[in-house]
Amino acid sequence: MNAGNIDTLPRERFPRHIAIIMDGNGRWAAERRRNRLFGHRHGINAVREAVRECRRLNISHLTLYAFSMENWKRPPTEVAGLWRLLKSYVQTELKELRDNGVRLNVIGRVELIPKDVRDAIDYTLRETAACRDMVLTIALSYGSRDEILTAVRDLARRVKAESLDADAIDEQTIDRALWTADMPDPDLLIRTSGEFRISNFLLWQLAYTEIHVTPTLWPDFSKKDLHAAILDFAGRERRFGLTGEQIKKGMKDEG
Repeated sequence: MNAGNIDTLPRERFPRHIAIIMDGNGRWAAERRRNRLFGHRHGINAVREAVRECRRLNISHLTLYAFSMENWKRPPTEVAGLWRLLKSYVQTELKELRDNGVRLNVIGRVELIPKDVRDAIDYTLRETAACRDMVLTIALSYGSRDEILTAVRDLARRVKAESLDADAIDEQTIDRALWTADMPDPDLLIRTSGEFRISNFLLWQLAYTEIHVTPTLWPDFSKKDLHAAILDFAGRERRFGLTGEQIKKGMKDEG
């Protein structure tokens, strides 16, 4: 299902949680013979539109991969510019987030982020804490292997302290040890710019996520692209290891 009207799509066909790898800012800027920060600045407009449209569509969770652990290796001027943009975003968007019931959430090594940026993030986190209509999670200084390693170390310490039985560790135990403990796994992952990688993003959580790749560079990503991804998702049969026949039988039994 890659064509149709998003507003006539049955509610049960929508993803509950959308995650996006926002890629292509640098290439977008290079095509215009501008520096990479020019692309990042225009990428903020795409973030704003995606958040607004997900809220309008009653998507309960939107997670954006904004800055990876690997991004620290980029030129210092670009990294500093990215943090300035993020600080400006959380400050200028606060009123709209709060007015629309959107709670900000952050995952990653936030202790590595410049203090003035952390302070701005912390303020917006506090000011939107009571919002209940949608959760906007921004992955900052984030790496999924680091997240999993941190969880494993925490569980190992609990086993050593005899507060956790090693044989009792199951998938739910690991889920609760991750930075995403209070979030459902993504139903739909969108990657822009045509790259077929997940780039160390939510490796555990994406186990059964549907993946949609678009050639659109992130600054050009519009609600039309978001709609196309959701409609693509809606046309897929999510089997979770079962056969198509089992899924259909289960649907009949429920009916």
